[in-house]
Amino acid sequence: MTSFVLPHEVHGDGSHKVFAVHGWFADRTAYAAVLPDLDRTAFTYALVDLRGYGEARDATGSFTTAEAAADLVELADRLGWERFSVIGHSMGGAVAQRLLCLAPDRLRRIVGVSPVPASGMTLAGEQAALFTDAAHRPENRRAIIDFTTGNRRPAAWLDRMVARSLARSDAKAFRAWLDSWAAEDFHADVVGSEVPALAVAGELDPALSPAVMRETWMSWYPRAQLAALAGAGHYAMDETPLELIRGVEDFLRADVTDGAGGAAEGGAA
Repeated sequence: MTSFVLPHEVHGDGSHKVFAVHGWFADRTAYAAVLPDLDRTAFTYALVDLRGYGEARDATGSFTTAEAAADLVELADRLGWERFSVIGHSMGGAVAQRLLCLAPDRLRRIVGVSPVPASGMTLAGEQAALFTDAAHRPENRRAIIDFTTGNRRPAAWLDRMVARSLARSDAKAFRAWLDSWAAEDFHADVVGSEVPALAVAGELDPALSPAVMRETWMSWYPRAQLAALAGAGHYAMDETPLELIRGVEDFLRADVTDGAGGAAEGGAA
């Protein structure tokens, strides 16, 4: 595993340090819609580009969630962050859970926004072909985005999401990442983690739904919480940005006052 400094941008100067990790379809610009309304006095956010994306499009590597977690720890060291929280969208949610294995004592809290479970996702038949061929077929990327947002979003938005994905990712890396987040099962290594963990799931997302979070996230983590967003599919940052910010930042702020914790579930973030 080669040493690499993830390209990043830092927003805010709060004492609570937070990494924001993007998913399979985008680089750190995935968080553009929420940036204007983040609490920059309570939190310091570092938005990163994983290998193969954004400013790291040409980076070499294995393109795995384990490698990404190691890259985040190295970046935390460079930033002087002894303890931190992590927000991860989709594939980035799997990266956040990898940190439960690698650096549990440094984690304050983790948040998964439509997170891929640590058990991966089984893809077979036509679905497997749809995802595998998305590396070189824009129409596949569009079909996946449309499906995971409940077939309710306007055509122009779908086209914009696909265009961003193509522009901000390397096709070979994009394909390699699939083998990691979909096929690798490391949930046995994280079950029972006491790090407080929030899963945010859009009710319009048939793939990583609130029901899937109850079967995985909520059953694995003793201090887990689930927030279901009625108006969102897989891309809550774009679909319901204000609801997402409020729920996530309320959860992160609870780090100061949280006692014994415990599982809970909310109807909206």
